[in-house]
Amino acid sequence: MTKATALSDLVQASATWLQRNLATPGPPSWTSRALGGCLAELSSAGAAAPLTLAFSLVLDVQRHGEPVAWITQTNSIFFPPDAADGGVDITALPVIRVPSVTQGVRAADQLARSGAFGLVVLDFGECFDLPIAVEIRLAEQALRHGTLILCLTTKTDRQPSLGSFVTVRGQSQRTRCDKNRFSCQVCILKDKRRGPGWKNEELCRGPDGLR
Repeated sequence: MTKATALSDLVQASATWLQRNLATPGPPSWTSRALGGCLAELSSAGAAAPLTLAFSLVLDVQRHGEPVAWITQTNSIFFPPDAADGGVDITALPVIRVPSVTQGVRAADQLARSGAFGLVVLDFGECFDLPIAVEIRLAEQALRHGTLILCLTTKTDRQPSLGSFVTVRGQSQRTRCDKNRFSCQVCILKDKRRGPGWKNEELCRGPDGLR
């Protein structure tokens, strides 16, 4: 199967999923139901609070009674009290810490293949590349099992996405509203199902461990 054929098949299957699961399509939104089973990317540059937007998806998936897994490197971890303060059930969030991106991607592939998770987050905090074969495998497993695989990367909105098989790519932004309140936005730069250009905004209180 060529890259072009694989991409065409995934886009067609993704569009079919969207029509089947959104009987009454609403406006695009940063929710697990709207994003669906796909390979997605949330990028950030500077103080953009990507974890706030990622944990909004974690909370959304947990509220629907589905398991979530978080994969990160051994030298990095989110601040658990912040996530718990936002409503996330930390006791139900397995965190897999790996020494390399390669091992993290392998773990994500195994978790997606199990079909047991509604959301798998890959938090590497750096700009990394995914080989085409890996992209195809993750995208196929995400679509087959309805799992949202979210990659957190550090890059500007001018840099390209992880690859051709990323269905949705958003850029996170944060603006201070007052002393301890922030507007956290995700600006969609790429969306193969609905088209790019839409935004989602959340008003958040700044936690003690704000990143």
